[in-house]
Amino acid sequence: MLYRITNITTFLLLAGLLCLHNLWQPVAWWVFVTLLFVYVSLLVWGSMDIRAGFYMPVTCQVPTKQKVVALTFDDGPLLQFTPQVLDILQAHKVPAAFFCIGKNIPGNEGLLKRAHEEGHLLGNHSYSHHFWFDLFGAGRMLEELQQTDTNVQQVTGQRPLFFRPPYGVTNPNLSKAVRKGGYFPLGWNIRSLDTVIKEEGPLLERITGKLQPGSIILLHDSAAVTVQVLPALIAYLHSNGYTIERIDKLLNKPAYA
Repeated sequence: MLYRITNITTFLLLAGLLCLHNLWQPVAWWVFVTLLFVYVSLLVWGSMDIRAGFYMPVTCQVPTKQKVVALTFDDGPLLQFTPQVLDILQAHKVPAAFFCIGKNIPGNEGLLKRAHEEGHLLGNHSYSHHFWFDLFGAGRMLEELQQTDTNVQQVTGQRPLFFRPPYGVTNPNLSKAVRKGGYFPLGWNIRSLDTVIKEEGPLLERITGKLQPGSIILLHDSAAVTVQVLPALIAYLHSNGYTIERIDKLLNKPAYA
């Protein structure tokens, strides 16, 4: 694990510098400051870049040379856009994965049931997707994940095993919660930025420009532009020889406990 290696390496460097400073010759203060800066920078980078696998292994791309990709949608179910996304997927006979926020399920049970019955994977995206989720303790994180599991299971009878961290941020507490809950963490290698980009053309260009075999594409069923670009994206993938499969099938991993 990169986190453990970083800690051990930093400790050994610090111990070596202190020995040098105390036993042989003084070491300038800025050397210690530089070491601290590099250490903190690595921790921040490891937290923010889900593809780094810094705190825990996270699958962000399918290891294959075949032209297959997976579509994933975060933040639903939402009445405004999830039905339109489901309609498009159904019309094109395309499977996807929906990483659900637990608090969005009450009142939208019909949407969740529809997604499940139409063959889409349901994943866990925490209960609250709280802005400060990353500062929660491991116990509280696990409670959120289990609460979402309960909401999904009450509708579908299945407990999700796939989990995607809110904001794609990882840390030691989340790693502990994921291990204890037995979840399979999933990231992405194409972040569409459909919550930021508001025009269909630039959004499609961003996604297709990063496309490669085994890509896991991150989208959101909470944005109007996603609904607008989805038919064009599916058409582009098919016209360029790509097959769209459900992520659990590509990874040969069980979707539910």
